[in-house]
Amino acid sequence: QMHLVESGGGSVQAGGSLRLACAASGYTLNNYCMAWFRQAPGKRREGVGFITASTGPGLADYIHVDNSVKGRFAISRDNAKSALYLQMTSLKPDDTAVYYCAAERPPCLLVLGEGNDYTYWGQGTQVTVSS
Repeated sequence: QMHLVESGGGSVQAGGSLRLACAASGYTLNNYCMAWFRQAPGKRREGVGFITASTGPGLADYIHVDNSVKGRFAISRDNAKSALYLQMTSLKPDDTAVYYCAAERPPCLLVLGEGNDYTYWGQGTQVTVSS
């Protein structure tokens, strides 16, 4: 059973930046479809972005981020460290939420939803943005 662990959350002022990380001991994350989700108090969980499983050496990964964060958030993966990242910049109070990473075995769905297609989840990390 894969256990994902997120880190990097915290409290920042609006306009600030944070980088979240996600890792799973003993697993090679580039073999999985990976995604970031978030859930704010009283709101439904929403997708932030995803990255597909690696398709081969030298081939680019397919990365998608939701329009609500496009231009501010970026997803990346370090295959050597088997880690997934969410770089968040120009943070807004509306970005306040618990952020989760999730994983699923391929084939990867090229859509973001609420995460019902993902089997493995981390415990979440709190991001609080103050105005």
